[in-house]
Formats: sequence, C-alpha cells, structure tokens
Amino acid sequence: MPHWITAPGGEEFVDIKYQMGDGIAKITINRPQVRNAFRPQTIIELIEAFHLARDNEEVGVIIFTGEGTEAFCSGGDINVRGDDGYLGDDKLAKKGIGRLNVLDLQVQIRRTPKPVVAMVAGWAVGGGHVLHVVCDLTVAADNAKFGQTGPMVGSFDGGYGAGLLAAHVGQKKAREIWFMTRQYNAQEALDMGLVNTVVPIAELEAETVSWCREMLRNSPLALRLLKASLNAADDGLAGVQQLAGDATLLFYMTEEGQEGRDAYMEKRDPDFGKFPKRP
Repeated sequence: MPHWITAPGGEEFVDIKYQMGDGIAKITINRPQVRNAFRPQTIIELIEAFHLARDNEEVGVIIFTGEGTEAFCSGGDINVRGDDGYLGDDKLAKKGIGRLNVLDLQVQIRRTPKPVVAMVAGWAVGGGHVLHVVCDLTVAADNAKFGQTGPMVGSFDGGYGAGLLAAHVGQKKAREIWFMTRQYNAQEALDMGLVNTVVPIAELEAETVSWCREMLRNSPLALRLLKASLNAADDGLAGVQQLAGDATLLFYMTEEGQEGRDAYMEKRDPDFGKFPKRP
C-alpha cells in the first residue's frame, strides 16, 4: 500500500482529504457523520483537489472515495437544501441563493485528462451515485449499494446521471433505476455493467491501488487520448473539443508543429515541405 501523505495544497481542506502516494492521488469526501453527503463547501474543495491533482506532474491516476466503510457518497446533504439548490456558508447562501455546483464537478471529472477511479464502499446513491458513474472505473466493495433516490426526494439528474448511466447499463435498466428508485447490491451492479469489479471490503483499497498501478505502467499520453476518445461520443461537441485539444497538444510536441512556431519567432517562412505527406 502507498504511504499516503497530505498532498501539497490539501492542508486547509475541511470536508475532504487530499493525499498522494506512489504517483496516485487520493481524494476522499470526509463527512462520514452524514454518510459523506456533500454540501456546497464540499464540492468547492473537491473541485480544488481535482485541479491540484491534474496539475501535479507526479500524479498519474486519481482515486475518488469516501471516508469509512458505510458510504462512498449519499448525494447532496438534504439538511442544507434550499428552494433552488444547496446552501453553503458564503455570501450567496446568506442571501438565500442555493448552488448546484456538483454539476461543475461532474464535468471536471470527465475532463480531467488522468484516469479517475471510484473506490466504493457502502452507499453510492443519489448524487453520490452520479459521481461514481462519471468516473472512468469503479472498484466496489462487497458491501456497496447503488441507486438513484431523486424522485423520492423531489430531485433528478437529467444530465450525466441519466444519459451516461444509460450508456453504461442500457436504456431500459437506466429507466428502471430512476423510475423505481430501487437499490442494487455490488453483484447486481457488476452484472449490469455499472462497476468493473467487486472485492471483499477488507481488500478494497489494495485492489484499487493495484488497478491504479497497472495503469501507471502505461503511456500517460495514450491514457489521456483514450479517455478523451471514449468520452467524445457521449459528451457531444464538448467531448470533441476535449479530444481535439488533446490532439493539438500532441501536434505541438512534434517537429512539424514546432516548425510553424519557430518560423514565426524567427521571422521566416516555415518549411513544411521537409515533412512527409503521410497516407
């Protein structure tokens, strides 16, 4: 197991823990008293931690999890839900204006160019269920429970929570999950293609780290381009934009791309004729 240490930038977090070890970042929702339900402050800290992990050149893979064994995340904290979203402790909240900033986090996880692995023990329901759905891989403990609760509490997720879920498990099953608000155990989740593997809870972290280390042996640029490619079909033009941006990065790293830059800086005509016209 890695020797997890608080990663640079994670010292001041309250609702989460941001740690590093052996090239892996570990981001943990640390609110076990409410089954790791999130409030606006939690999401603000998670967004910052994912930014830090993305920008850290030593990090190749990110684990996303919840503190303890009872819950990965039970969704939005209903105790701070206002009339138009969730209320934090900032100036907007004091005016009675709520937030749905978890949507920003969902997009961020999809756009993060490093694999994100959900490590799920216990409940992954409601908004917490959507958070594991948007991760690249899910390693589940044998005590994990999955499901959508929105229609029971006057809520729903018509974005990734519906469309991406359907891409994973199929339209009929996704409608069952949302319309019936049932809960599913880890084996049922595995059978429907909702998670990648199920392990005994005592082995959950070791198995998740093992998966991360397997990925760390591979080309980071290839993993980046594969993630963008796999996301593109479900993310529409935004997904194509991410893939195109990654292709631009790759092109910038070639001699051909650098010839255009260098010619401009040297105030000369570029010589693209020296590069092959590949079939």
